[in-house]
Amino acid sequence: MSDLEKCMENLIVIFHRYAKDDGDGRTLSKKELKKLLEVELPTFLKTQKNPKTVDCILQDLDLNKDDKLDFEEFLPLVAGLSLACEKCYVLHQKKGKQ
Repeated sequence: MSDLEKCMENLIVIFHRYAKDDGDGRTLSKKELKKLLEVELPTFLKTQKNPKTVDCILQDLDLNKDDKLDFEEFLPLVAGLSLACEKCYVLHQKKGKQ
């Protein structure tokens, strides 16, 4: 597999690893989302000043309002954080060339 294919596979595997905690396996509950964020994105979660960050993320991404995130609802979180990280990467690259 290519590097990108491995990354895509990892996203899927990680999502389902946490989604299976409550026996469902197809969606992340609030508890599962919080655990995923604590383990897989600890720096992001620690830098948030709002103690209700997980609630806000769930509310914003839960399109069908079932209080769970399926994989399609979860992906915008990963994409948004990736975009923010890429902006930091570009800034860092620019500073290195000066």
